[in-house]
Amino acid sequence: MSDFDTIVLGGGAAGLFCAGLIGQAGQSVLLLEKSEALGKKILISGGGRCNFTNIHASPQNYLSANPHFAKSALARYSPRDFTSLVESYGIDYHEKTLGQLFCDGSAKQIVSMLVAECAKGNCRLETSRDTLEISRDAARYRVQTGSEEHFAKQIILATGGPSIPKMGASGFAYDIARQFGLKVVEPVPALVPLTLGGEDVLFRDLSGVSAHVEATAGKASFAEAALFTHRGLSGPAILQVSSYWKHGDPVAINFLPDLKSEWLIEAKQANPRATIRSTLTQHLSERLAITLADRLRLEGELANLADKKLRAAEERLKRWIFQPNGTEGFAKAEVTAGGISTAELSSQTMEAKKAPGLYVIGEAVDVTGWLGGYNFQWAWASAHAAAQAIIAQDQQ
Repeated sequence: MSDFDTIVLGGGAAGLFCAGLIGQAGQSVLLLEKSEALGKKILISGGGRCNFTNIHASPQNYLSANPHFAKSALARYSPRDFTSLVESYGIDYHEKTLGQLFCDGSAKQIVSMLVAECAKGNCRLETSRDTLEISRDAARYRVQTGSEEHFAKQIILATGGPSIPKMGASGFAYDIARQFGLKVVEPVPALVPLTLGGEDVLFRDLSGVSAHVEATAGKASFAEAALFTHRGLSGPAILQVSSYWKHGDPVAINFLPDLKSEWLIEAKQANPRATIRSTLTQHLSERLAITLADRLRLEGELANLADKKLRAAEERLKRWIFQPNGTEGFAKAEVTAGGISTAELSSQTMEAKKAPGLYVIGEAVDVTGWLGGYNFQWAWASAHAAAQAIIAQDQQ
């Protein structure tokens, strides 16, 4: 049996960061991670270089049943705050595109930094510790791991969601939340490739072909790369809209978002002997251009095609409708949308309203960021909010 001020469940981004902050404030902290290693999702993120934040992160970049919930935490811990910590460890980084910050070296540097932050405080980090049971009496929480019992005034749920189960991810946080009477917004895969069926199956022949497009699902649009796969659609633009896509809805793709209206008419005037196929190959990869041209079914030279037909072709290329029949699921999802309801938590402290001393941070909460470092920034910001609340309470 052992006693601590705080027990953190989950050794990912949010859990490690929160443990370090609390431990450095003088509290005794036990962090329990069920996997054999800490920060496993961090290590695979950003192609192994960890896209650890986004300089443009703001509440508008997050999905939640309550779009206002994330404002407080994000306002109190900014991307600049985290990059200052990264710089203090001499970790070199660069901005790739759209405000995304990556390590020049390896994601291992971020994990090492977070572990070092824990080492500066009174933190005990344990891996391969599967939490079997959590209970609470009037004064403290009890956590059972195997034959060991641990007690603490506060417990922090930082075990994430079920995305990428091969990394040990699960819905454990939701089980604990329900145990303490907290509602859970249905978790669904987010930032995930979409699968195609029906007539769209023909596009699977383009597996490996990518293009800069503007993809739209519902009211959300993203102009980035799309990639055709052997199962459907992927790439940054598709992953982004997947978080907004609902089963049964279409996804619209503008294959030529940088071309102005009437461009096909102008192409006809400039080169009347050209064909739709040859014209498209000037702007798209040959395989994609041929596939689209074949489906437009406009044969012959542009000079012989009526302007009305060319305008119709333009419109279709501007809003090519795909009807996804699903996603590749949690196995391929980068994050989970949904999770523990924000209505159950304080946006200031991340503490559960019905269970004093129980805090929820990171991906376990119904706050989901865009692709590109936003989910890491939510991990840091929500962890900071919980840590500051716990520290302030301890000093009272």
